[in-house]
Amino acid sequence: MNRKIIELANTDWRHAPANGGVDPIMALETGKVLYFPAMPFTLNDVEKAFLTSTILAPKKRNISLDANGKLNGVLLDHEARYQLAAMLARFRGCASELIASLLPSYSAWLRLAPTSYRPMQVEGRAQSWRADDRRLHVDAFPSRPNNGERILRVFANINPQGLPRVWRIGEPFEEVARRFLPRLKVFSPWQARVMHALHITKTRRSEYDHLMLQMHDAMKADLDYQSKADQISMAFPAGAVWVCFSDQTSHAVMSGQFMMEQTFHLPVERQYYPEVHPLAILRRLTGRILT
Repeated sequence: MNRKIIELANTDWRHAPANGGVDPIMALETGKVLYFPAMPFTLNDVEKAFLTSTILAPKKRNISLDANGKLNGVLLDHEARYQLAAMLARFRGCASELIASLLPSYSAWLRLAPTSYRPMQVEGRAQSWRADDRRLHVDAFPSRPNNGERILRVFANINPQGLPRVWRIGEPFEEVARRFLPRLKVFSPWQARVMHALHITKTRRSEYDHLMLQMHDAMKADLDYQSKADQISMAFPAGAVWVCFSDQTSHAVMSGQFMMEQTFHLPVERQYYPEVHPLAILRRLTGRILT
């Protein structure tokens, strides 16, 4: 397996894999992708009816289940909504069991984010260049600053036709940062306060959030970089699961349909290798605290 991807031979969501000497925390915190080629999230007969993009509400990219059990982004009647919510909740449970088994040192500190189901076909989806996840990027969100809190994600390909979900995985975060930092606009604390006061952002955007969002946009806008950056293509097969810190691992999704995803947030101070996470790298490269 390529150095960007660590394959683990696990078929059970509830039990940590025999890792062959791999430290999964070090792998993740240095930007690698943990890959489980045969750990399917199996749907029951009722849930198989949701393998269609027609249940997605207009102008929505994903269906999501929030921490309070509210289902969003779906066109279904009451009973079907209940069944779909149960499917997403079941995936949330599987992803939580995997992380607890694989990364027990994180368990007490993780904050659960919404669970999502992505029934749309990636190819041909109309979207702006900023929203186009077929372009290499690191995750950063305009309205949700996180001040360095990590974005840990569990993905599962549930495609019923056996089609893969194809990703590109790019260069290490520090190389991305060195390339793009000189191009980024200067942070304005005043602007950040105004955006928060106007509820454009849910919390005040820090300089770290500003740099991450600027870098996300600069990566996607640079078509020369998209084609020439050091990268690999990886076809995650149906029945596969993969895990990464998506704010650190440069990635793009090129094709596929029907995927489950669970996000967890990890406080930056609860990482085990403090010198390699994005906040530490940006502090070192800029020479600033980035508050």
